Amino acid sequence: MPGTDTLAVEVTHVSAHGLWLLLGDEELAVPYAEFPWFKKATIEQIVAVERPTENHLYWPLLDIDLSVESLRNPQDFPRVSVLDA
Repeated sequence: MPGTDTLAVEVTHVSAHGLWLLLGDEELAVPYAEFPWFKKATIEQIVAVERPTENHLYWPLLDIDLSVESLRNPQDFPRVSVLDA
């Protein structure tokens, strides 16, 4: 019996300014200025990203869920977090 299909996602780069994700043939920047939750994360936590659906990314070690669309157009998705309070 075949296993569950998963959609590919790969962290291609991590720098002092953010990280980059490869989703199929699309590479998306995740700047810390827009997504500060990743700034103090370890490499292990960052690379443990899952893509359960085409428009959903999940970092289980950080308990972070993001839509792919929020990475493409962060200005359309106001940043909300209990850490911002």
